[in-house]
Amino acid sequence: MFARLRRLIFFLAVSDVILTQLVLVAADVVRRNGQLGLPIEGADTILPPTLWIVASLIYPAALLTLGVYNAQRSRTLTGGGVDVLRAVIVGTLVFAGTLYFTDRQVSRLFVGYVFVFEIVALIVWRMATLLTLRLFRRQGRSMLRVLVVGRGELADAILTAFGEQLHPAVHVVGLADDGAETDPRYPRLGSIDDVPALVRAHAVDEVVLALPLEEQTRIPAIEAALLTEPVRVRLVPDYTRLVFVQSSVETVGGVPLIGLREPRIQGAAWLAKRLLDVWVTAAVVALIWPLLALIAAAIKFDSPGPAIFKQRRLGENGRPFWMLKFRTMVADAEQRAPVNGHEKRADDPRVTRIGRWLRRTSLDELPQLFNILKGEMSLVGPRPEVLKLTHEYEPWQRQRLAVPPGLTGWWQVNGRSDLPLHLNTHMDLYYIQNYSLWLDLVILWKTVGVVLRRQGAY
Repeated sequence: MFARLRRLIFFLAVSDVILTQLVLVAADVVRRNGQLGLPIEGADTILPPTLWIVASLIYPAALLTLGVYNAQRSRTLTGGGVDVLRAVIVGTLVFAGTLYFTDRQVSRLFVGYVFVFEIVALIVWRMATLLTLRLFRRQGRSMLRVLVVGRGELADAILTAFGEQLHPAVHVVGLADDGAETDPRYPRLGSIDDVPALVRAHAVDEVVLALPLEEQTRIPAIEAALLTEPVRVRLVPDYTRLVFVQSSVETVGGVPLIGLREPRIQGAAWLAKRLLDVWVTAAVVALIWPLLALIAAAIKFDSPGPAIFKQRRLGENGRPFWMLKFRTMVADAEQRAPVNGHEKRADDPRVTRIGRWLRRTSLDELPQLFNILKGEMSLVGPRPEVLKLTHEYEPWQRQRLAVPPGLTGWWQVNGRSDLPLHLNTHMDLYYIQNYSLWLDLVILWKTVGVVLRRQGAY
């Protein structure tokens, strides 16, 4: 799944949960006030509160389980009507079975209304989403910008696939190849050697390599030249015999694509992680916003300067973003020479009085909750790296950018600042290689103890 298109999948998943709630309300109102069936009186709703919650989750779970959110199984990005119908049928059967074993007094006509309304709501919403994507595409606001490298049958095949299946959300900015031929559909922007410059000039999100077999020896050089660029690189195989470690193979319009730089967390695992991030973070922010305001006021009172410190960091796949923290140093700390290179030090004279306390309690990290809500970070993952440090990375160290950066992580619960930097990287790679939602929950639980003990925090 292309990285930017995951946002569309997440949007659909959340909207499906909301639509299901609205469908239950509509079915309840129609059943109570409609002319069909026996009158229902007494209770405020047809469904008890517990069953209402269960029902509102059954249908989204059926959609996820049956692959409606998997664009590879559908001719449209938003899921086909047949896939949606199949998932709603399964969801209704599960819902009816749940009622059979819990509350047989629920009106069967109510279940029928839920079934019909759910189909109509989900399909109409997807049609509206596709129409909106097409409108944005005409306005030049596509979700994904792609540069195709190569010419010939391979390039033609993938361009056709983009046009037929991904066209509403994907914009092919042009082609890069060493030939002189022209394509009436897409402009030739430059040669293969110009690819890194073209990526920057045209704000490219994905680079698709569609080189014939005799030119695929150039792939390692192209991929190496793009290491420092925040793009995904994919290969259209020409009956290739090349094998890439930890690569993935997807099909778009019948054309296979091999991912050379793939995120470690994809599909249902990514969706589960993102939902956990949003739900937990939103709940925490709603509970602690008075504390956030109090800390900001204390910082302003303690020393001149803004309460929030912003620093450019690298996120998933090397994409830069502004990381937020409560300011713990004097306002001009970055202009003063650090005491010990890039590493933290407990007696750093640039740290303010309130800042020292914030660091010991780790409360200075709380503004990153808003980075998580924006999708720039996750609750758990490698710490977001400072840009200038990534220029010193060895190739193997760049693997830590394969997942979203986190507020906490594996190395934070295993020593934090007490560990040398090179061990931090090894621990980040351990987390990436062994990722699971259960590991995230374990790390979150251990983080509570580490923060309370103030282990390695200064």
